[in-house]
Amino acid sequence: MMKKILIANRGEIALRVMRSAREMGIKTVAVFSEADKSALFVRYADEAVCIGPPPSAQSYLNGDKIIEVCRELGVDGIHPGYGFLSENAGFARKVREAGITFIGPSPESMDMMGDKLSAKATAKKFKVPMIPGSEGAISDVKEAIKVAREVGFPLLIKASAGGGGKGMRLVEREQDIEEQMKMAVSEAKSAFGDGAVFIERYASGPRHIEIQVLADNHGNCVYLFERECSIQRRHQKLIEEAPSSVLTPELRQRMGESAVAVAKACGYSGAGTVEFLLDDQMNYYFLEMNTRLQVEHPVTEMITGLDLVKEQIKIARGEKLSFTQEDLKINGHSIEVRVCAEDPINNFLPDTGTLLAYRTPTGPGVRVDDSFEEGMDIPIYYDPMISKLIVHGKDRSEAIARMIRAIDDYNIVGVETTLEFCKFVLRHEAFVSGKFDTGFIGKHFKPEMLSEASPGGSEVAAIAAALAFAGRKRLNGTATAVKKSEWKRARLG
Repeated sequence: MMKKILIANRGEIALRVMRSAREMGIKTVAVFSEADKSALFVRYADEAVCIGPPPSAQSYLNGDKIIEVCRELGVDGIHPGYGFLSENAGFARKVREAGITFIGPSPESMDMMGDKLSAKATAKKFKVPMIPGSEGAISDVKEAIKVAREVGFPLLIKASAGGGGKGMRLVEREQDIEEQMKMAVSEAKSAFGDGAVFIERYASGPRHIEIQVLADNHGNCVYLFERECSIQRRHQKLIEEAPSSVLTPELRQRMGESAVAVAKACGYSGAGTVEFLLDDQMNYYFLEMNTRLQVEHPVTEMITGLDLVKEQIKIARGEKLSFTQEDLKINGHSIEVRVCAEDPINNFLPDTGTLLAYRTPTGPGVRVDDSFEEGMDIPIYYDPMISKLIVHGKDRSEAIARMIRAIDDYNIVGVETTLEFCKFVLRHEAFVSGKFDTGFIGKHFKPEMLSEASPGGSEVAAIAAALAFAGRKRLNGTATAVKKSEWKRARLG
């Protein structure tokens, strides 16, 4: 039995894991940095321990300190969430060596899937479709040019150890290969400590489709259908939905079975995601496998009725999956938008400040995963995501309408957010019709499309919220001046 788990993460995912654990009768331990001492997830946990200063390297990435806390508090298992140490095979090994259960796949599975070249080689053995490209890492420019001529342009130079678009360069002409390759290698070394790169063809009109899988320790593995994640900026997802609007039942099954094959190939256990590119001819190609829970997992929960965190914990406890592939059905449609403290008008640059007003939407089919409340500051040290706003409807049309209503009901003052951009996408003909790909922003969005919208009412509301916030602070004996410049830039979601 697992009686107490530590969540080696912060923010909304830490709080989300704790809620599922509490429903299962499991005690929770939060670890936090000095910047998060007043955070909601810290207050929600049964026990909480400060593990260091705000920088991640001195707190949330300090695996040895986290394991030490586990030993001191008698923790049975560690849930890593996503980001930080969630895909760190070395940390998973140390957890296992300490006699603690890692709620996730084995270090060996992580190693196999963590390197893109290794993952591609593993998937290829099971006849999972691959994008044409180099067989392995390339370090010589002459070799790169030779491969490029075989693959054709445009092409991508990608970091083997990469993710999130780092170490990735689009090359459209042969004469640009040397320069772009040097830049990719340099960026990969800086971001991952590994400069290995490879080449693959750039798929035309690509859509980003991922398949959620669950595998237990008894040889059972199922796919929980797909998520469409093509609305991205800088290769980072902003809007996700399930199911995709373009997959046929036959294609869904083929992709699902390919994802299960990849999971079985690496002896996978737990919740994982196999990512594919889908080109404009409806051909799909293996990209990579994420050996953790995904940010966008709620849309899968909404259409399947499953709690993926509970399933992770059950699998880690050695339980068999309680359902088969035949038991799983798609129920309705779900959409998630990432509410980030970023300014879409200014190239999506992160924004910081105090949440002068913060009111989340409610109502049928609306879910908000967050860890903020009014008056809290958006810290500068971590990812700028404030929350995930998720809706569920009987079909895609209802889900879109419900999400637009929920965005209108979401009141955030004090920082710029991606809410208005997300509403712009949801109303756009390309999104509504389902005729979009990962190039949506480049094709359809210009910053002035948002800046031209009249903010008059929002400015009045922002000023009122700022004054009310300042008044509350004075009542608490901590009078706070609200800068006029903040009022001007504050916008309601």
